[in-house]
Amino acid sequence: MTDVSHSFRWCTYLQRLGPVAILAALLAAPVEGRAQAPSAGIERGRYLVESILGCGNCHTPKTPTGEPIASRNLSGGGLSFSLPPFAGVASNITPDHETGIGSWSDDEIKRAIVEGKRPNHGRLPNTDLGVVMATPFFKALTPSDLNAVVAYLRSVPAIRNEVAAPVYRMPQKHQPFPEAETAFSDAKMNDPVYRGRYLATIAHCMDCHSPQDKGILDYGRRGAGGRVFNAQLVQGFPSDWPGARAANITSHRTAGLGSWTDDQIKRAISQGISRDGRRLQPPMPFAFYARVNPSDLDALVAYLRTLPPLE
Repeated sequence: MTDVSHSFRWCTYLQRLGPVAILAALLAAPVEGRAQAPSAGIERGRYLVESILGCGNCHTPKTPTGEPIASRNLSGGGLSFSLPPFAGVASNITPDHETGIGSWSDDEIKRAIVEGKRPNHGRLPNTDLGVVMATPFFKALTPSDLNAVVAYLRSVPAIRNEVAAPVYRMPQKHQPFPEAETAFSDAKMNDPVYRGRYLATIAHCMDCHSPQDKGILDYGRRGAGGRVFNAQLVQGFPSDWPGARAANITSHRTAGLGSWTDDQIKRAISQGISRDGRRLQPPMPFAFYARVNPSDLDALVAYLRTLPPLE
């Protein structure tokens, strides 16, 4: 009787509000079988994977002109590497059970991303991922963002594509990145410089833009640039790719970005066009950074402005 009285009062209330309110109430009510909007976690993961993390720069096959093939997204074989400790092809990270990561648990995927360890089953069980995997930088991912990345990877189409097994020439030693060793907090992301430092870390900017000597990155001079990339080290870019030397992105006014405007820096990041109009070269994943939202681009610039000037 109480339920009947409650329903009667509710209907009378809606009638007083009019047909617009009734329509709004019906639209807001859950309807069995109605398609649900993608979860916020998957959408956050999509944003991270397809923009600032640049996962497809390595893991998505490319056209002869270097464009990612959308229909083969994340199915492996985008880039291959030949380094003293490691040679191999970027792996298939779609949910295909036989050739991708479909048989991995969420925790196993997370461990691979932030610890650089394969699961204890399947191909090469419990081995370290190659040093080209930016594990020391992905370690900075907040728990919510790491969950979102896994949720998105679970949601992409499973594509069967078996890539060649890697060749380990020596033990894989992932050099820790200092900024990632202290956990970032979601609660502090409203601070543009803090968020920019987080974004630059998970984008592994300093993996390329720090000097390197005999395989060791000098993070005491992070941002000073100088690391060289060529077809002997990385394959998969167009045949006419001239290679690249990582630029100085510190605040130094002549050697770095100190005299660049914010818009010039943002154009370089998201469009691959230098201050002088020159087209910048891969491996920087410009096609992915083009999807970074304006607020995050602003945060990246705010952080880069804080880097000490180095020559």
